[in-house]
Amino acid sequence: MSIFSIFEQKIKKSLQLIDTEQKNDLDISRLNVELPRDPSHGDLATNAAMVLTKQLGVPPRQLAELIVAKLVDDDDVESAVVAGPGFINITVKPSFWFAQLAEVLSERGNFGRSSLGGNQKINVEYVSANPTGPMHVGHCRGAVIGDALANLLDFAGFDVTREYYINDAGGQIDVLARSVFLRYREALGQDIGPMPEGLYPGDYLIPVGEALVKSYGDALINMESDEWMPIVKSVSVDTMMDLIRDDLAALNVRHDVFFSERSLHQMEGDKNRIDLAIDDLRDKGFVYLGTMPPPKGQVPDDWEDREQLLFRSTDVGDDIDRPLVKSDGSYTYFAADVAYFLDKYKRGFKEMIFILGADHGGYVKRLQAVAKAVSGGESRLTVRLCQLVKLYRDGRPIKMSKRSGDFITLREVVDEVGRDAVRFMMLYRKNDMPLDFDFAKVMEQSKDNPVFYVQYAHARCRSIFRQAQRELANIDLGNNNLAASRLELLQDEGEIGLIKKMAEFPKIIEAGAATHEPHRVAFYLFELASALHGHWNRGKDHPELRFINPDSTELTLARLALVDAVRTVLASGLAIIGANAPEEMR
Repeated sequence: MSIFSIFEQKIKKSLQLIDTEQKNDLDISRLNVELPRDPSHGDLATNAAMVLTKQLGVPPRQLAELIVAKLVDDDDVESAVVAGPGFINITVKPSFWFAQLAEVLSERGNFGRSSLGGNQKINVEYVSANPTGPMHVGHCRGAVIGDALANLLDFAGFDVTREYYINDAGGQIDVLARSVFLRYREALGQDIGPMPEGLYPGDYLIPVGEALVKSYGDALINMESDEWMPIVKSVSVDTMMDLIRDDLAALNVRHDVFFSERSLHQMEGDKNRIDLAIDDLRDKGFVYLGTMPPPKGQVPDDWEDREQLLFRSTDVGDDIDRPLVKSDGSYTYFAADVAYFLDKYKRGFKEMIFILGADHGGYVKRLQAVAKAVSGGESRLTVRLCQLVKLYRDGRPIKMSKRSGDFITLREVVDEVGRDAVRFMMLYRKNDMPLDFDFAKVMEQSKDNPVFYVQYAHARCRSIFRQAQRELANIDLGNNNLAASRLELLQDEGEIGLIKKMAEFPKIIEAGAATHEPHRVAFYLFELASALHGHWNRGKDHPELRFINPDSTELTLARLALVDAVRTVLASGLAIIGANAPEEMR
């Protein structure tokens, strides 16, 4: 339990001791305990009196004074004072902080883990790039955010499934197959000339064409397009997905499920799963025959004012109703979305998260409308949009890739700066904010490079232990001995500050999981690393503050216990981000 939850319980207990008639029916959902804006005001602050004043019929400042009178009797409270119109600032006794440090040492890698999720099933879909080529840097941010969010939710007690939706049924797959077929002809020695406009020109398709030659020789040349097309489609998609999986593995991104859109179109008896999904909506009263208004702005030449099958999505929060069938009788892409959602829902997912690019902003309302219609409002669907990543080198924009010709591949970025730097920096801005990624800056070994600064903090903790073993040959640095050390010897403000910062970690986990914001972990790790480096630097000017004190084994053990706790929290946070916790850095 976080320190904030602990003190919420203490405040609730104090409210029960106040003599008011309404105390048993209090709505305390808005009661909050947080860090004060000004650290000089204390360790914690609460709005309890402000949000309960109307319910209890007591003026806020008077209510705050009643709460304070009960809080000061608590064994963990040093002082509690009323501020302003009724806020309460709380200062905690040092013994409470030592107990928090002992908890970190006891729980080690499990410190901060939460039961918030209650083992609830949750589906996180991320990346889901069209299988038409290698991953590019535009996919990178969503891949990292989705994967780190899945890690965070798992740490917070959810039963997480990581999913990738393979868009292998649309017109882009026809384009891919035609592009590969040209590379196949080229591999047979034919002169294909420049790649026609509208096809995929990247050199990454050359090996696919060569692979077709090895498997089929020149047999495909003599086939009609309706014969070779399914063969080339299948080989192309499988090869591209192998390429995508390799790219994701280089970024330490994994998925539990790869779901094929094509499977939604496969017939099961006389219907496929899209037919069944439309039937399901029809049974619920959400499907009708009607006409769509013309598009806003300039009306395209091919627009038809015709009757068509529509999803009544305006009844469940969308701006307009959505077509399910095209004029040629084929399904719209949206119809497949309905079937895909229904499939997830039937798999037992009541909560689903979609990580999409910023260009998918128009999908949010329609997806949420599908969720309401299909589940009857039982499911919760959340969409997180990722803004663009702009690449720079020494402040100059980078636009072209040697491999693809028109975009920077994810693998090129990872190969140059490393997986850890990419993952950390992709999380060092909130997902809905644009991100500038400068190759030179993420390679710097300085405080201005957050991933280096955090990883160096972990390596420094390990270095301190190696130094202790060299200088104090007989010291026992086992976990049990550290946990049994005299933690009350830690009296310096820097030492207490490190304990306080670690005590925030459980709330960072729960808040990040509840809001689906994994960037909070990256920000927190930088703050914890800064606190460690800052205290270490103080020891250079004040030898008595150094972690290793040859004149006092007891003090050294207590300080090394503190260092080990910091290392443990850093390692847990880096694991959530998906980055390495290095033993040493040079």
